[in-house]
Amino acid sequence: MIVALLAAFQLAVASPAAALEGPLVVKDASRAVSVQLVPSASGPLVRAEQLRPIVPITVSHLTGDKWLLIVGSSAIEVEVGASVARVGEESFQLASAPEIRKGALYVPLQLVVELVPRLVGNLAWDAQRFELRAFSSLSRYTDAHVAQSGAPSTERRSGPPADESPEVGHVNRGPAIAASAAPLGALRVRRLVVVDAGHGGPDAGMHGPLGGGPRVLEKNITLAVAKRVGAALGQRGIDVKYTRTSDTLIALSDRGRIANDAHADLFVSIHVNAANPGWKDPGGARGFETYFLAEAKTEDARRVERMENEVVKFEAKSSARAGDPLSFILNDMAQNEHLRESNELAELIQRRLGRIHPGPSRGVKQAGFRVLVTAFMPAVLVEIGFGSNPAEAEYMTDPARMDVLAAAVSDAVLEYLKRYERRVAGEPGVTTVGGLGRQ
Repeated sequence: MIVALLAAFQLAVASPAAALEGPLVVKDASRAVSVQLVPSASGPLVRAEQLRPIVPITVSHLTGDKWLLIVGSSAIEVEVGASVARVGEESFQLASAPEIRKGALYVPLQLVVELVPRLVGNLAWDAQRFELRAFSSLSRYTDAHVAQSGAPSTERRSGPPADESPEVGHVNRGPAIAASAAPLGALRVRRLVVVDAGHGGPDAGMHGPLGGGPRVLEKNITLAVAKRVGAALGQRGIDVKYTRTSDTLIALSDRGRIANDAHADLFVSIHVNAANPGWKDPGGARGFETYFLAEAKTEDARRVERMENEVVKFEAKSSARAGDPLSFILNDMAQNEHLRESNELAELIQRRLGRIHPGPSRGVKQAGFRVLVTAFMPAVLVEIGFGSNPAEAEYMTDPARMDVLAAAVSDAVLEYLKRYERRVAGEPGVTTVGGLGRQ
């Protein structure tokens, strides 16, 4: 069902020319940013990325004409040439279609001043002053501010978008544990990270928890957390591409190729662990662990490897020449190049998660995950907890805890990238684009 953003849209009373007389002002308590408007036949357009750093928005190209705008913990899907925006299962009519100009996405001003404030509760649109205002705390975003600005009265979304809600009842466990602050300082080079939500479509992944309770599916948790990781990376000045943004099946070998084709610097795959039913107390297993690609050294690592690689039974048979000796040698060389870097990234993620996760650290491990094999860059797979454990299933499906988990992973990624830039600074013959340093 398509619904109108507003029965009487504030900007509709003014002509596009009048709206373009001055720039859009985006401001908070300490700063203001002027965003230039671009005319189109159906009304003014805005380059969404220019709303940063005041508005937490990340723009990511999906495929073809489809783009994703991550705003806070919500996702807006738009398509170039189509006057419709989707948030979860809801569709919203736009005044005009998004456009691509000089490789950048431009969206209708309507989307920025009406839909975005619905998703980020501390934003309000003042039509008279042509300002989009960000308040420092949600308590200041009151009905009085809404009435003054003329914006629709809506509550802040406390959970994930409708298309990523896990199949579990959410329990309010009080304020979330505070996430550590992101490392200070900006990167010298704009980086791209591919975030992979494990499983999807007919491959639900892990089912839990054991011993009864609300049912959780791994594919839903991974999608919700992956989108939050992407949003958190965007807030740290890192570009993001997703392997999937909806409940669909992506072949394991294709996930790494998506990262290669995008010339990504890092690949991070999000998963949920499950206990071996043969363990003495499978329902009590808990904790988090991070893997990089290498031969599994323990039986538990081999167990997780088998579990996460089982998705191949849902995939069509590949026409790739898996037994080609030359392909094997080239792939092995490409992976060995990034082995040390992947190990370091895994250790940083594990360390950051250890500061906020209620479960024990199960350490950095290595295994032959198919999803990592085709990613020719530093790549890791993060098991954020045991969905078979009732307490951890509840933890991982609490939207506030998802935000904290995402912040921890993103802080680790930024810390790794900053360390990498320091290492390669001044090294001759090293470039710093796609896949990190290339000799």
